[in-house]
Amino acid sequence: MGVLFTAGPIRATVLGAAEVPALQAFFEANPAYSIAVNGLPPHADEAREEFDDLPPANMPYSGRFQIGLRNEAGELVGFAGVLSDLLAAQVWHIGIFMVATALHGTGAAQSIYQALEAWAASSGAQWIRLGVVEGNTRAEHFWHRCGYREVRKRAGVVMGSRTNTVRVLVKPLAGGTLPEYLSRVARDNPDSALP
Repeated sequence: MGVLFTAGPIRATVLGAAEVPALQAFFEANPAYSIAVNGLPPHADEAREEFDDLPPANMPYSGRFQIGLRNEAGELVGFAGVLSDLLAAQVWHIGIFMVATALHGTGAAQSIYQALEAWAASSGAQWIRLGVVEGNTRAEHFWHRCGYREVRKRAGVVMGSRTNTVRVLVKPLAGGTLPEYLSRVARDNPDSALP
């Protein structure tokens, strides 16, 4: 598939199954994300589970991208899991977006995200949705700065050793509105009983 997008010296490519060990090493070298979300450092099969994780059967999608973010030396410095057309056409979903701890505070995450968003928009996305764990203030502030707005909260989501409240966030990319989005994705309405 080649390079999906670039952000300065960072190249984004789709990871293959043979790269799961490198992803595991990246997770283990950068445990802050797992600790913030799951309450535990990454376990021995974290990368395999992330790589194989699929949405439930009642959540259709058209494409799945396990994206490795590599620096000029070819080292994995980030990872993103993205689904296209999740739940509705032109709605993309970021399941995970993680940048190496050493790059925090450098502006790299913002630059990488902007390139990812531009790639998604050029590939047909009109909205991007994601979930952020309530209380993960660094991530909450990051997504707010990127232009995301909360549409609902999902309480009681078990993740690792924690039970979290997940804030579902959405960003329109093509001038659409949140009411238009919610008319397409009923499960994200604030009063939705769907998990």
